[in-house]
Amino acid sequence: MQGVTALWWREIIRFVRQRSRLVGAFAQPLLFWVLLGGGFSSSLRPPGAPEDLSSMAYFYPGIIGLVILFTAIFSTIAVVEDRKSGFLQGVMVSPISRGGIVLGQALGGTTLAVLQGVLFLALAPLVGISLTVTSVIAVVLVIAAIAFALTSVGLVIAWRMESTQGFHAVMNLILMPIWILSGAFFPASGAAGWLGWLMQLNPLTYGMAALRRCLYWSAPASVGRVPALAPSIVVTLIFCGLAFAGATAVARRSR
Repeated sequence: MQGVTALWWREIIRFVRQRSRLVGAFAQPLLFWVLLGGGFSSSLRPPGAPEDLSSMAYFYPGIIGLVILFTAIFSTIAVVEDRKSGFLQGVMVSPISRGGIVLGQALGGTTLAVLQGVLFLALAPLVGISLTVTSVIAVVLVIAAIAFALTSVGLVIAWRMESTQGFHAVMNLILMPIWILSGAFFPASGAAGWLGWLMQLNPLTYGMAALRRCLYWSAPASVGRVPALAPSIVVTLIFCGLAFAGATAVARRSR
């Protein structure tokens, strides 16, 4: 646990020293939210969404998901940089297990994602979302679960990459479609048949559904047609376990 804690703390310190990561992981989703929400304000009405729900309010949970996604990308790319610098090789020959190494890295990325997600929650009143103590606690827990899963998926890719260019190419090919097909941009009920099936098979769809239901804890009618909270949480936790197991397996095979 001392090794896990050291790796977790190293990710926090590295983030503090690299302020550009905060700008990239927070400002870019904020820009997307303003542009997309403002651009679709008069032309988009998601199927199943309440009549009084604005496009800015509909995109808001999805943008929180995008903040988490960008944080996962920026935190896991450090694995590629650590391999180039020789730090990762030094950690791999230390007494800490490969699972402990992955856990420390995943917890570091999760902590950063939770902090930035909570920071983004301050904008909820701007779109008419009334937060309570219960809803905030529930949202933070869901954000933590989503962040842990996405960071673990990023580690699966990063542990196999030799260059940052290849890492970005693969991440954009995998994680961005996962986010788009999670209901963050459009609901499954309004998608084409085959696309709707893909969205139902996408584990992040259920993470986003849980996030929406927790955000609208006191106004469930504003959620729209999304999966129920209980199965969404179960699927998200399974996603966390499988992603972490995959990252650990890849790490054990790496040299």
